[in-house]
Amino acid sequence: MNETTAARKFADKSRAQAHNTFDKMSSAAEEATGAAQETYSSAVQGAREFNLKVIEIARANANAAFDYAQQLMSVKSVPEFVDVANTHTRRQMEAMPEQTRELSELAQKVATDTAGPFASGFAKAANKVV
Repeated sequence: MNETTAARKFADKSRAQAHNTFDKMSSAAEEATGAAQETYSSAVQGAREFNLKVIEIARANANAAFDYAQQLMSVKSVPEFVDVANTHTRRQMEAMPEQTRELSELAQKVATDTAGPFASGFAKAANKVV
């Protein structure tokens, strides 16, 4: 085998390796892009759900405040005022932990649903390069 043939074989082998590496990198980039799109989509959906829950809670609290104001308008005595105020305060204090729990659970769900596709998609992409 002469030097020209050896150089040609080396060049062909190098070209094949470069082509193979390029294919792996392209595939990994496509995988990573898909993971990023899925993550973004999950994040948008999660933010939408979370915002709807916040609006639902705000609406419930606003309705409770209007009901309270309406009840205060019909109060005829100090003991009745104290009773209406105590009842309203108790209801709001009972609602607060439940509302906080709902928001916390939803935030955890959104974080999990968003991080899952991100982690698995990028792990797949990284494995394609190796």
